[in-house]
Amino acid sequence: MDGTKKPTSRRSNERAATISVETETLNFKVTREFKKEFKGYAVSQGITMVQLLKEGFEHSKRNRQH
Repeated sequence: MDGTKKPTSRRSNERAATISVETETLNFKVTREFKKEFKGYAVSQGITMVQLLKEGFEHSKRNRQH
């Protein structure tokens, strides 16, 4: 075994096939309404919530002053 976690569903399996690096879980709480809006926006853009989070983080790093 290589120490990576096995996906538990077909959907997870499809996503895992596109990820070539080891990943970790990022846990934080948001309101139900924020999650619904965030997920809905990601779906409407045809991207995953992880992709949306990464894009937003990169955008924030570029636009915030040090």
